[in-house]
Amino acid sequence: MRNTIHQIANAFAIVFASAYIFCLSACTKDTGLTIKSNKNEAGATQTNAASVFTSSDKFQVSILTFVPCANNGNGENVLLEGTLHETYHLTMNGDKFHLKIIDNPQGITGTGEVTGEKYQATGETQEEFNENFTNGHFTDSYVNNFKIIGGGTGNNYLVHENYHVTVNANGTVTTTLDHLTIDCK
Repeated sequence: MRNTIHQIANAFAIVFASAYIFCLSACTKDTGLTIKSNKNEAGATQTNAASVFTSSDKFQVSILTFVPCANNGNGENVLLEGTLHETYHLTMNGDKFHLKIIDNPQGITGTGEVTGEKYQATGETQEEFNENFTNGHFTDSYVNNFKIIGGGTGNNYLVHENYHVTVNANGTVTTTLDHLTIDCK
């Protein structure tokens, strides 16, 4: 069952990564560029330039997912279809950047292939990257709350994952965390 869960989680990661790449190549709205120049007390010019870019998009998804809780614990495939909403926000300031990506299903529903039960996909996936271009320090944090809610009891498939990695300026991984919980309720 754990292997099946990882396959499902990986499929959603691929979908969300594809959505991210799609949004990068799609039409987006630039929220503006802020550039400040301040004189310090010694008379030298200090420039703090921040570039900010935000994109929000919705697109249709169709994902075949195995729900191990369904069909009285025997599991069944559910074809989930509907709209995925994705927002990403990029801030670049000097030699640093921060990227935040948020995905959430909107009206994604499906029907069990065996039982005919109706399912609703809910939750949110969020990822944040931070990097310093000068010294290579890097962090990546990922939180996935993936829920497929079915009718009746015992048909709710709940996945929660926290992932974090930190790489210091020497290229050494100093922190890793990967915590996955899966519940059928």
